[in-house]
Amino acid sequence: MTDDMVVWLEEVGKEDIAIVGGKGASLGEMLRAELPVPAGFAVTAQAFRRFIDENGIGEELFSSLEINVDDAETLKEAERKAKKLINGAKIPEDIEKSIRDKYRELCGRKGEEVFVAVRSSATAEDLPDASFAGQQDTFLNIKGDANVIEAVKKCWASLYGARAIYYRVKQGFEHSKVNLCAVVQMMVDAEKAGVMFSSHPSTGEPLTIIEAAWGLGESVVSGAVSPDYYVIDRRIKKIQERKIASKNIQHIRDQKTGRTIELPVPDDKKNAKVLEDEEILKLVELGEVVEDLYGIPQDVEWAIMDHEFFMLQSRPITTIKKKKDTKEKAAMSALLEGLGASPGIACGEAKLISDASELGKVKDGDILVAVMTTPDMVPAMKRAAAIVTDEGGMTCHAAIVSRELGCPAVVGTRKATELLSDGMMITVDGEKGLVFEGKKEVQAAPESQTRASVSFTKSKPLTATEVKVNVSIPEATARALETQADGVGLLRIEHMILGLPKHPKQYIKEGNADEYVNELVSRIQTVVDAFYPKPVWVRTLDAPTDEFRAMEGGEGEPIEPNPMLGYRGIRRDLIDTEHFELEVRAFRELIKRGYSNMGIMIPLVQHPSELRRAKEFMRSKGLDIDKTDIGIMVEIPAAALIIDQFIAVGLDFVSFGTNDLTQYTLAVDRNNEHIAHLYNEMHPAVMKLIEHVIVECNKAGVKTSICGQAGSNPKVAKRLVELGITSISANIDAVEAVREMVARTELQLLLKSARERRG
Repeated sequence: MTDDMVVWLEEVGKEDIAIVGGKGASLGEMLRAELPVPAGFAVTAQAFRRFIDENGIGEELFSSLEINVDDAETLKEAERKAKKLINGAKIPEDIEKSIRDKYRELCGRKGEEVFVAVRSSATAEDLPDASFAGQQDTFLNIKGDANVIEAVKKCWASLYGARAIYYRVKQGFEHSKVNLCAVVQMMVDAEKAGVMFSSHPSTGEPLTIIEAAWGLGESVVSGAVSPDYYVIDRRIKKIQERKIASKNIQHIRDQKTGRTIELPVPDDKKNAKVLEDEEILKLVELGEVVEDLYGIPQDVEWAIMDHEFFMLQSRPITTIKKKKDTKEKAAMSALLEGLGASPGIACGEAKLISDASELGKVKDGDILVAVMTTPDMVPAMKRAAAIVTDEGGMTCHAAIVSRELGCPAVVGTRKATELLSDGMMITVDGEKGLVFEGKKEVQAAPESQTRASVSFTKSKPLTATEVKVNVSIPEATARALETQADGVGLLRIEHMILGLPKHPKQYIKEGNADEYVNELVSRIQTVVDAFYPKPVWVRTLDAPTDEFRAMEGGEGEPIEPNPMLGYRGIRRDLIDTEHFELEVRAFRELIKRGYSNMGIMIPLVQHPSELRRAKEFMRSKGLDIDKTDIGIMVEIPAAALIIDQFIAVGLDFVSFGTNDLTQYTLAVDRNNEHIAHLYNEMHPAVMKLIEHVIVECNKAGVKTSICGQAGSNPKVAKRLVELGITSISANIDAVEAVREMVARTELQLLLKSARERRG
């Protein structure tokens, strides 16, 4: 029975509220999910109940609480009596021994006597519809088993503090049915700490709110200090609001006594920001994970020590108003909400497009509305003032092309084609992911840029790691140039082909192969000429069969159950060599015209024999591959695992296609709403594959890059620079942020190296 009285946190979960209370159950659940929670144990609610029963104080205790809680003096007296009963009773011997044993084992894990935090966790606490936050006490920096036992008892007594008594009565909880677990956790001697709401605590919007201060989080939780305040839009991972407060005091551990003390904040830190941007976004990421874990927005206490993040506790946010209340309070009620895929605001007439035959409906300044855009809709997308779709995510066709065009876009609205009609005047806010009926004056964030106002005027930091740009369509060349990128890490040929009036096979069938080759040459030349002499890596055809089928002459495309795993990439070119030859003719003509900056990138390779056959075919068709950089996409785990064999065949560069690499490694379809939350480009398995490839390529002098969506994420960029990647290719709108992160990371590595040499 004693073993059940004190349990390790990792042994419990959300189903064990009756045993370890809301806080203990939450901590156990987070540990199971491998979130960064300090190790610890729980003195269970059953241990507390045994303490009450074996001391025979229950009847007197609970009868003393039957009072008028609105009478302040009576309430205070009830607290005094209840706490006296608890403090005068003795903890059962076997429970006390179990507490000592667990604490000593915790010390054994660290190899020294540790400081712990002893926190209260009531069985009616941190529930989805009621949060008992702050009603019971927490004791910090407790050291030694005798002191831990005393703190546990104080936690039990705090269940009968005036605030807790009052709150239970007002919430309708019976005193005799609320037990208390004492959670004992290894203490985090935080350098900075605070609280975070994973979603807006009033409206439930996907806006994370973070408060931060120096030292232990006690100063923020207790309200003793005005903390820094940050608001982050989770949809676009952007810090919308930042208020740096004047922080006068901090709570820290006294190095002599071990006690928590209050000290003035040093002058150089009083008005300094507590959190760096990457730390803010890391907290947002952790908040999203814990919110997904519980399926409800969370109030999280966090801490940072030696650059390591800790989640100290998490409870449900109970203050969110119903959606209808939020809508009633909104100054402007949005007709549709989706993902803000491309920033900017535009007003115009909605034009619903079901297929390419209706593209003529879209005139300059109209809003193109579709279930989902396809490459053959690009001509109309160029004319549109904004794009709105039913489906899609941040990496769908509509999102990618809209960002390249600088056109506001909202994707994934689910019902735009149902609620909107042709000719309807609407306003699209691509920053916030909102669509309004009529012409609205919407205040855009200062950073928001429209197609007409995009300008990269900041000075470009010099970096050893090249920062390149992804380009999908020639029309985006001017905007790509404005980024001052070090070249193009991905020029998608399939978007050019799918933008043609008919299927490549139709050109061949009609005897117009030369016309097709000229179209390819013209479109590719627009980009390689603009960036000359900077490198432009052109990827050979990589489009799923379902995208080709809609083109004129595309009815012969095979019907596949899963086109993403089918007839595409180099596997298609090695079978349909008639078309591959036309691609090679286009490359050969561009090289003949003097474009020595063009590299050829082969997609979806899974065996070295495919690279060998592709090179042999290009050579047989007159392409001098010895004078042209040839590379591959690493987007299949197989290619990553045997990269040394690809290097042996002969390779100038590789580029990670992280969109597919992540999906194939994790067996997750990022467009499947039921499992999209599992898609994680920084999953340890994905990063391990990337690291292996970079290490092997660096040994062999093969250039490495990334052109998948992850390359546009500054956090991923930081990690890749640390691993030694040669270049990073980002989306047009992300180049500047990625470049800044690359420069900062390289500087940090230099400083670290200098310190190590001095040491």
